[in-house]
Amino acid sequence: MKPKIKHIDKIISLLKKEIKNFENPIATEIGKRKDPFLVLISCIMSLRTKDTTTGPAAKRLFNLADNPKDMLKLSKKQIEKAIFPVGFYPTKAKYIIKTCKSLIKNYNGHVPNKEEELLKLPGIGRKCMGIVMCYGFNKNSHIPVDTHVHKLTNRLGWVRTKTPEKTEIALTKIIPRKYWHDLNNLLVAHGQNICVPVSPFCSKCYIRRYCPRIGVKKSR
Repeated sequence: MKPKIKHIDKIISLLKKEIKNFENPIATEIGKRKDPFLVLISCIMSLRTKDTTTGPAAKRLFNLADNPKDMLKLSKKQIEKAIFPVGFYPTKAKYIIKTCKSLIKNYNGHVPNKEEELLKLPGIGRKCMGIVMCYGFNKNSHIPVDTHVHKLTNRLGWVRTKTPEKTEIALTKIIPRKYWHDLNNLLVAHGQNICVPVSPFCSKCYIRRYCPRIGVKKSR
């Protein structure tokens, strides 16, 4: 596939330089351990929660249990205590337990490496599925789209979409496949540190010359 976005090679190169100044997003950091289960559970915890909260919570939980069998030895209260104060922690503790039960019952305790099977797991949507495929299994098969990727690609003018789901579909049509694996990591780090939701730091942005700043009313 030929790039349909002007200067995309340069933009990706600049973002890779920029993120060297930042901490890794939680999915990338946990993905270094090459364990799809840890990526899956951390993704469940990360929904509507900042990485600065998810990271320490994941560490506390995985110190208690780092596989489905041991996780089910914990009570719901123990899991809740470990992952607090992530958003909706009682609900997420419930999903963690249900997910572990499903992994043991249906997949011999292993995380499935197919899209359709991952989406059958309790509480797993397309974003988490894509995160697990990319950073749990190191596959270049999906573009995980969260709020950062959705907002930034619209600001850049790459897409004009209303939902992350539609953004994912649009991006797979215009982004060269060689960039699929890293795109979420690059844009999440950029969105957490530079292209924040309100008053982004455009003066510090490595890719500002390539960005039309669509929808940005005020910047720093």
